[in-house]
Amino acid sequence: MARLWLCLWLCLQLPGFCANLRLTQTPDHILAQTNSSTDILCQTRREHTGVYWYRWSPERQQFEFLLFSNSLGKSTYGSNISSKKFTVRGSSSQSYSLHIGQLHASDTGMYYCSVSQSSELVLGSGTRLGVVDVLPLPSTSRPAPLTRRPSRCKPKSKAAGSKGACSPLVWVPLAAGTLILLLSVVPTALRFYRLRRRLWRRIHRQ
Repeated sequence: MARLWLCLWLCLQLPGFCANLRLTQTPDHILAQTNSSTDILCQTRREHTGVYWYRWSPERQQFEFLLFSNSLGKSTYGSNISSKKFTVRGSSSQSYSLHIGQLHASDTGMYYCSVSQSSELVLGSGTRLGVVDVLPLPSTSRPAPLTRRPSRCKPKSKAAGSKGACSPLVWVPLAAGTLILLLSVVPTALRFYRLRRRLWRRIHRQ
């Protein structure tokens, strides 16, 4: 029994501890509404005499033994566990389904199935059950709006001419700056041409 609690504690603290075990629990997570019911499926790779079910309660911070169900369909319940609330349905000696009815907030927790094989204890990966009063509405995803091609720059009317990329306040300074730059380059080019010509004359005189 001490080994069982140790393994259950390891599964709670280290989720990867139960990842490669020989029990398969589905689904991994359940979100159900109050007063509804749900099922947790536990499948084994080999035939066993029965399956144990445990629950970790976040409120009590402890593991709780729920029931043991043998391959003949008979169940042995833990203390203060109602047989009307928890039932196990076994379709075969390798498949067991835990049915939980009349769900309440106190049923929230992590549920584990477990089997005993010789001296080895095998645990399931766990199923996290959450119980809420109102289920969240499914999110409706809308398609992203189509991107429009950038329109060509067109001159606007006088009323709207003072704003936008085509406004004279934008292109007039740019044109003036370009003209000033060209005017400053022309004298420099002329000086360079004259120096080159003088140097050429000196070389030929010598």
